Amino acid sequence: MDIGSNIRAIRKRKNITIAQICEETGLSQGFLSQVETNKTSPSIATLENIAQALKVPLAYLLLKKEDRMHIVRKDERKITTSGIEKLKVAHLSSTKNVRMMIVESPPGASTGEAHAHEGEEVHVVIKGKIYAEQGEDSAEFTEGDSFSWNACTPHLVKNIGDELAIILIAVYTESDQAGDLF
Repeated sequence: MDIGSNIRAIRKRKNITIAQICEETGLSQGFLSQVETNKTSPSIATLENIAQALKVPLAYLLLKKEDRMHIVRKDERKITTSGIEKLKVAHLSSTKNVRMMIVESPPGASTGEAHAHEGEEVHVVIKGKIYAEQGEDSAEFTEGDSFSWNACTPHLVKNIGDELAIILIAVYTESDQAGDLF
């Protein structure tokens, strides 16, 4: 873990000096410097005092870089296509187990044959009219409607409207190695 670098980065971002942290925590400047350079490992109690001085939760100091906020700007989204209909998929953001995307489906387009994969999905229709089917269940959805399912049962989604359908999809998987999501 790189707790010291986290402490230093937060301290610098907040324009707090080592001396100010030491004054508030009672720690020596030499000790805090060793903490920031990862030359010593402080106790949980000491980390709690440092976190309070930095005005951040203790847990934030312990986060690995890959577990911190990840930002994807609109113009930086990864865009792919899916299925034989080449549905446009804009990948929003993700964590190890959750992915979010916006799928654009032209009139008449579908995800193809009913298929199954690992994970759970939640869909929100942003625009248009779609038909969704999973096993014996099926329904039509319009703007603002939502539905969810366990994706291990074969399913399909089709745009049954006269305009482009836009669907926001969140997919949860137990592993970060999910294949084709729909």
